[in-house]
Amino acid sequence: MIPSPRRLSLGLISGLLALTSSPVSVSAVVSSSALSALRSVGPEGQGHEAAQKAWPLIAAAPAKDLPQLLAAMDGANDYAMNWIRTAIEAVVQREIGSGGTLPAASLESFLKDTRHNPRARRLAFDLIRRADPRAADALVPGFLNDPGNDLRREAVDRLVSEAGKQVATDKSAARAIYRRALHSAREADQIESLAKTLGDLGEKVDLPQTFGWVTRWRLIGPFDNTGNQGFTQAYPPETVIDPKAEYPGKGGTVRWVDAEAQGDYGMVDFNKPFGALKEVAGYAVAEFVSDKARPAEIRLGCKNGWKVWLNGKFLFGRDEYHTGAEIDQFRLPVQLRAGTNVILVKCTQNGQVEDWTKEWEFQLRVTNAQGTPIRSSR
Repeated sequence: MIPSPRRLSLGLISGLLALTSSPVSVSAVVSSSALSALRSVGPEGQGHEAAQKAWPLIAAAPAKDLPQLLAAMDGANDYAMNWIRTAIEAVVQREIGSGGTLPAASLESFLKDTRHNPRARRLAFDLIRRADPRAADALVPGFLNDPGNDLRREAVDRLVSEAGKQVATDKSAARAIYRRALHSAREADQIESLAKTLGDLGEKVDLPQTFGWVTRWRLIGPFDNTGNQGFTQAYPPETVIDPKAEYPGKGGTVRWVDAEAQGDYGMVDFNKPFGALKEVAGYAVAEFVSDKARPAEIRLGCKNGWKVWLNGKFLFGRDEYHTGAEIDQFRLPVQLRAGTNVILVKCTQNGQVEDWTKEWEFQLRVTNAQGTPIRSSR
């Protein structure tokens, strides 16, 4: 998880643009390793000096080479993509400003190759829209199952608009279109909106099934988190998970209890079995059965302190409290193994006593990179 890079300053962009009054051959750009210099930019000024020298060469490339510049975003980090994107914008501004046209056909070929970076493909689509709005509009229906969520969102919004026009005259047809949109939607706000709309039309949506929450858990706690010291304290479940074990906890012996995630949003609530406690830590464990080995994401929403392990390997954690929670707030790339995978979550509660700090809970689901739920096969 890396922070979003700062945008290049307007002053720097203006200064660099002054050096790009005429296009150059992109082959010269490649031979000069200018693209490599931009791709080498990293945090804390890494590669910044070399990038400043290379950027004018990239920004002076002819518009016909935009697909090659977009391809340089493949595999690049956020800092490098920021530099490459601003160079692309400079190429576009110069071409349009001089009365030229963007290469819509080659940009479309780039867009249709789903192996490219989703952000680069989205940028390609935006450039096609500038070059030929009608051509861009015709592409949108093809994004319903696109691996890039930004493009998929365009197609879902198109279906929502179509369904809205049908509501007054043919509710059955409208519902069918809304269902298609829901099937393709991957972002929480679209899913929630579509579920509400279908509900208003008399068709209830099973949100837990749609989101794919992990619902069956075993919980143990409370352990001590006085002064937030329990976040770093490795209590026994971090070493071995024994469903029959008992341990000394905060206020007495603790043991594992069965729990079910609750509600449309799959909340696993420690307060329910253990009480509304403060300065405590608890653990939740679930067995997730995958039909094959595959890459996936564990997606967590939590306003408490948390840590997550998969099959005994620590993934990530955050020692922050009550700053808000949302669906898919944290996304942890993982590799599922075929068969049973063990997900362990540690959830800590601090000492704040205001009413809005009482929640001691989390929600979790397993998805692919696009947010399509992967469901446990048991």
